[in-house]
Amino acid sequence: MIANSAILDDVLLSMVEGVGARTYQRLIEQFGTATAILNASRSDLSRFDFLKSDTLTQLAAARHRIDPTHIVELCRKEHIDILSLQDERYPPPLRTIPDPPPILYAKGTLLPSDAFSIAVIGTRRHTQYGEQQTERLTSALVQNGFTIISGLALGIDGIAHRTTLKSGGRTLAVLGSGLHQLYPPQHEVLAERIVESGGCILSEYPLFHPPAKWTFPQRNRIVSGLSLGVLVIEAPVRSGAMISARMAGEQGRDIFAVPGSIESPASSGCNRLIKDGAYLVESVDDILGVLGPMRQPTVLPGMAVPVRHPNEVTLNDVELRVLQHVRQAETTLAAIASASALEPTQVLAALAVLEQKRIIRQLSPITFVRM
Repeated sequence: MIANSAILDDVLLSMVEGVGARTYQRLIEQFGTATAILNASRSDLSRFDFLKSDTLTQLAAARHRIDPTHIVELCRKEHIDILSLQDERYPPPLRTIPDPPPILYAKGTLLPSDAFSIAVIGTRRHTQYGEQQTERLTSALVQNGFTIISGLALGIDGIAHRTTLKSGGRTLAVLGSGLHQLYPPQHEVLAERIVESGGCILSEYPLFHPPAKWTFPQRNRIVSGLSLGVLVIEAPVRSGAMISARMAGEQGRDIFAVPGSIESPASSGCNRLIKDGAYLVESVDDILGVLGPMRQPTVLPGMAVPVRHPNEVTLNDVELRVLQHVRQAETTLAAIASASALEPTQVLAALAVLEQKRIIRQLSPITFVRM
C-alpha cells in the first residue's frame, strides 16, 4: 500500500456524499491529491461550479464526520489492497475510461497480464443454450491466454467464472457491493475459489457497502473498462448486460455477441447488438480476428517476448520467430529472412499468416510493418 496518511485521505474522500468518480477526478485535476482537497477551505472549493452546495457542505465537514481508519486497518488485517488512482498498481486499462473508480478494494492478486482480458457477461435467467455457449467460448478464451472478467452474478457471469477455474484459467470478479457484503451470497464459495486460484475480487465500494439497484450499472463500467472487449453470451434487450455493452462502446472497447433464436427473449439483446454493429461470434476466432494491437505490450505466462496483439498467442514457433524480426518501422523481406535464418518458403508462409491475423501489414511486395 501507499503511505498510510494518503490511503486514509483517499478512502475518506471517496466516501464523501456527492463525490462520485467524475467529481473526484475533476477535483484531483485541480488540487493534485485527496489531502489537498480535504484541506481546502469552503471558499477555495466554491470556485468550482461543478460542486453543488450540499457537496461543499459534505466536503467541509468530511474530516469531522468520516473516520476511514477502521476500514483501512481491517483491509490491512484481511490482506485487502486499497488502490487509488495514484497507485502504480492500479489497472492501466481502467485509467483510460471517462470515470475510473477513485478507489479499488482488491482481494487477491492483480497481474500485468490482466491487460489481456475479455469480459464475459449475460443474463441471470440463462437457457441451456446460453450455458453451453458460455462454457465453450470461455474455455476457448482461457486456452488462448485471456483473463476472464465478469460480475459474479447468477447465470452467465457465474458460469464464466466457474468454467475459467475448471479450465485452469485466471478470472477477476467485480462486485456491485462491498467485499464484506458479497452479492449474491450464493457465490461466496465461488468468490473464495477465485481468490485461492490466484485471481481477484474487486469493488469500488467500502467493505460494508450494501448492494443496490444503482451499484450494479456502476459496477458494469469497471467490468468493461478492465477488458479489451466484452462478449455478451445471452441477454434480453432490457438487461444489465446490455448496459455493460453500451458502456463498453462508450469506452472504445470492442463488443461481441453470440446470436440466438429470434424467438428466444434471452437472445433478443444479443441479436439487437449484432444488428446495431456488434461482432457476431461463432467461435473464438471471431474474437481474435477483431482485436487490434494492445494498448501496451503484455508479458503472458509461457511467452518469451511481450505480446502486442491477442492473435500472437495462436502462432507456432516459426511464425513467432519471423514476427520477432518485423519492426514497427518498414522492414524488408530480405532483412526478415536473414535475421530469422529460415528458408524463404517458411518466411513467406509465416508472413502470410501474420498478415491474415492482422498482426503485420504488407506495404509493398517486399516490405512489411508491425501493426
